Amino acid sequence: MYARRRHVYFAMMGTCIALFVLAWGVVRLWSVPVAVGMCVVAMVIPPLAAMVANRRGPDDRWWDDPSGDPKSDEWWDELDGKRRPQ
Repeated sequence: MYARRRHVYFAMMGTCIALFVLAWGVVRLWSVPVAVGMCVVAMVIPPLAAMVANRRGPDDRWWDDPSGDPKSDEWWDELDGKRRPQ
C-alpha cells in the first residue's frame, strides 16, 4: 500500500512541475490567462498530494491500534500509561 501511495504522490508532483514548466515555457506564448490558470491548478496539487501520501491505509499500523501481539501491545500500553505494570 505504501509503494502505491508513493507512486501516486510522485505522479501528482510530476504533473505539478510539468504544468508550471509548460505554462511559462510554452503556453504563455499563446495565452497568458491560460498559463495563469495552469499555475493555479498546479498550486492546488501539492496539498492534495500530501493528503494522498499521508492517508491511512487499511494495513497501516498506527500508534493507537493494537498489533495483535499481546507482549508488544502490553509494552506500548505501559509506555502510554494506559496500564500499570503488575
